[in-house]
Amino acid sequence: MKKEESKELEASLGHKFSRPELLDRALTHSSHAHEESKAAGGEAPAEKLDNEQFEFLGDAVLGLVTSQLLFERFPAFHEGQLSKLKAHLVSAGHLVSVAASLGLGRYLRLGRGEERSGGRSKGTLLSDALEAVIAAMYLDAGIEKARDFIIGHILEPELDRISKENESEFSLADYKSALQELLQSSGWPQPVYATVKEEGPDHRKTFTVEARIYLQGHSKPEYVGRAEGATKKKAEQLAAKQALDHLRGQVQNI
Repeated sequence: MKKEESKELEASLGHKFSRPELLDRALTHSSHAHEESKAAGGEAPAEKLDNEQFEFLGDAVLGLVTSQLLFERFPAFHEGQLSKLKAHLVSAGHLVSVAASLGLGRYLRLGRGEERSGGRSKGTLLSDALEAVIAAMYLDAGIEKARDFIIGHILEPELDRISKENESEFSLADYKSALQELLQSSGWPQPVYATVKEEGPDHRKTFTVEARIYLQGHSKPEYVGRAEGATKKKAEQLAAKQALDHLRGQVQNI
């Protein structure tokens, strides 16, 4: 890779490599490595020149960072929800979009056949290269640098996008289920959700919902969580989160 190209890519990645050969290898497809090996008389094994081993390591680092972030960010989620969300965040489809946004295709080192067949825009090559770049960053600067890159470029932008979607299949606010489970396990009645206000035009309404928590046999709520949302569903989830946070703080007394 030319020096100017390296600087461009490092700027996009947010990391200047102290060992630039690691970045070069992360971007080297096996087709290019075989051509280099052949040109060198076959003295260097081609598999030692391509990015496949880096891809293996990068996949592991990505999985660890993603699992830790989701574990810390969503304590109310059960294992199935965490696994489903993780599967999306580390999926090839998502990684391809991140790789494309970074322009990784421009910097791939491809063999002539892959170059002619449009390898720079192939999804598999792009997602593999992104995982290899993660490994290169990890080897060059350690886990914290790799974590910062993964969270900043791969995880947080997608989590933000998902959280803004009202009806996402990866709802990041499944607090109603968590609240229901906590109350049930504690012998308390289930919460009552009440829409107390609707404001704004039909195309941009705001709903205010209360999550009311009652003691057994009491007609007056023990605690009321109150929240606004662009949909009743979202407002209910936010109100449930308030109630859940409150009850967890009082868990010894439940």
